[in-house]
Amino acid sequence: MAIMMTVNGEAHTLDVEPEMPLLWAIRETLGLTGTKFGCGISACGACTVHLDGRAVRSCTLPVSAANGKNVTTIEGLAPNGALHRVQQAWIKHQVPQCGYCQPGVIMAVAGLLAQIPNPTDSEIDAGVTNICRCGTFARMRAAIHEAAGASEVTHD
Repeated sequence: MAIMMTVNGEAHTLDVEPEMPLLWAIRETLGLTGTKFGCGISACGACTVHLDGRAVRSCTLPVSAANGKNVTTIEGLAPNGALHRVQQAWIKHQVPQCGYCQPGVIMAVAGLLAQIPNPTDSEIDAGVTNICRCGTFARMRAAIHEAAGASEVTHD
């Protein structure tokens, strides 16, 4: 089955099995390795990409679910080299330690901010469930509030 999708603004037709996880189509077929494999069960979020603008975990999502849709990976988040506001905040707040999970976290946060422009801490907790083994969650939260343009941290 031919799968047609647009990835980072570029149209692709993939000759892959429809049940292949979207993650492997992105990494192995298209060669975009910024999206990471973590757990393989949609628990950690290292594989997060945007599907028609919504953050999804790609390790268990069949590539057929992306047929006819737009996929954005971490490579497509900064078109023409202009960093996304989340990426800018990540740098300012020195969020990553090892960095392995960060592409997925950044994609989850960008998706959250597209839905909720100025999230509260509770909305961040509910909307960004990615796991970071380094435990940089406090810096992540500060960077999320920065990217949201919040003048101060919003608590509930």
